[in-house]
Amino acid sequence: MSGEITFNTCLASLHAYLGEVEDTHRQMAFLEGGAILNLPLFYLEGVVLFPEATLPLRVIQPVFIAAVEKALTQVDAPYTIGVVHVHRDPANGRIRFATIGTTAEIRQYRRLEDGSLNVVTRGQQRFRLRKRWIDVEAVPCGEVQIIQEDQPLRTPRDACGKLTPFNNLRSHVVSRTRPLHAHDKLHQFRDEENVSDSNSEGSFESALSPVERTIHHSAVYSSNGCDIMDESTSSDDDKFLCGSDLQFRRPSLDDSESMGSLHADHKKQIGIAELGLGNSSTSGRQSCKREEPDHCWEKTDFNKVRRASRAFWPYWVYSMYDSYSLAERAADMWKRIVGAPSMDGLVRKPGILSFYIASKIPVSESTRQELLEIDGISYRLRREIELLESVNLIQCKNCQTVIARRSDMLVMSCEGPLGAYVNPHGYVHEIMTLYRANGLALRGRPHLEYSWFPGYSWTITNCATCETQMGWLFTATNKLLKPRLFWGIRSSQLADGMR
Repeated sequence: MSGEITFNTCLASLHAYLGEVEDTHRQMAFLEGGAILNLPLFYLEGVVLFPEATLPLRVIQPVFIAAVEKALTQVDAPYTIGVVHVHRDPANGRIRFATIGTTAEIRQYRRLEDGSLNVVTRGQQRFRLRKRWIDVEAVPCGEVQIIQEDQPLRTPRDACGKLTPFNNLRSHVVSRTRPLHAHDKLHQFRDEENVSDSNSEGSFESALSPVERTIHHSAVYSSNGCDIMDESTSSDDDKFLCGSDLQFRRPSLDDSESMGSLHADHKKQIGIAELGLGNSSTSGRQSCKREEPDHCWEKTDFNKVRRASRAFWPYWVYSMYDSYSLAERAADMWKRIVGAPSMDGLVRKPGILSFYIASKIPVSESTRQELLEIDGISYRLRREIELLESVNLIQCKNCQTVIARRSDMLVMSCEGPLGAYVNPHGYVHEIMTLYRANGLALRGRPHLEYSWFPGYSWTITNCATCETQMGWLFTATNKLLKPRLFWGIRSSQLADGMR
């Protein structure tokens, strides 16, 4: 239909329903890791705040108004409050307090005529809650210790490095098939002279026992062979040559029985690799046998190989905990599964990326608290990758009714498919937006006032099976506005095992 209007997702992130709010114009305060200080606390049910995430607040209760006033005037950490997630124990209904929370800096606020406050905060740093109490002014306070975040892990430079230049590698391998002539020896000598740095792994090998050194050589040769087989694309002949000759011409492993069994395992893997190449690889092997060894090696594109292991383990083992490799993988998965917002700009900042994904990933509040409590960027990213791979069904926490699937997610905010919003009564809700949902029943009539999404009315939505309030249906008031309708589901009502 001509004249259709697509909803501007930036509007939702402005929280315009709070009215005009004034900027504090303060420079972000960064607290040293390990610092211990006292902060006014906000206990929030159904919400987990992460560093860099936005948290809107409608402060109505006198004790929390006093908490904000205290934060605005405190000396140690001005304009800063502590946010702690709380939940009710299903066994006895008692309130349970999380021990890990997040500091939130007050970025914008406005005093209303009735004495209440509208506040927009932003998560800053994780902390460990050491003590909590109510002060003489009835303000909830706590002693917190700022958590020292680790630095992103990289693959050790000494563990993996560039291979010896391939003209040197080729001349070295060819020398095993024919005698070196005088000009060959001179050429090889010059190559070795130019790459003395690349051969510095001898210092590493000297610290290994004979058995460890043999295993190390095996890992290096086998990983090189796999790399060439995977990356060389000149022909099937080249693939077979690199997969077989490089492997079988490595140093013998027959020094002991244990090494012999390892050698046998490698041969078995090579056989499987050959089998996977199909009939064309067989013909390639035969044609290679008919040709001179020199000619076979000359056809091989050794420049495809980039890295060789210098350590006990191959390169891919280290990459499993390399924060930057994990960040690239997580950002790529987010792009394929969720889409917006793009995480590409944060790949070089794995720590920020790990918190950003954690704050937007559509999972239950208990899983989000689990992510907040993980120490270590690489461990947090690995857990997020696991969740992105496994999350599929979205279910009611009480009755396990399937509400939607991951593919039903809809991004209605430039900050992602999940965000925090506050209602007129001061309750903060984290909601996931979906373009399609099942098993829900509407309650009451649509309302226009205080809509979190400008141009949409909202209607309360319950689970049709257990009648628990699941969220809201948002319907466009303008027939030309797209999407015509969508659902906002509370993360606090989602089942833990979203599969």
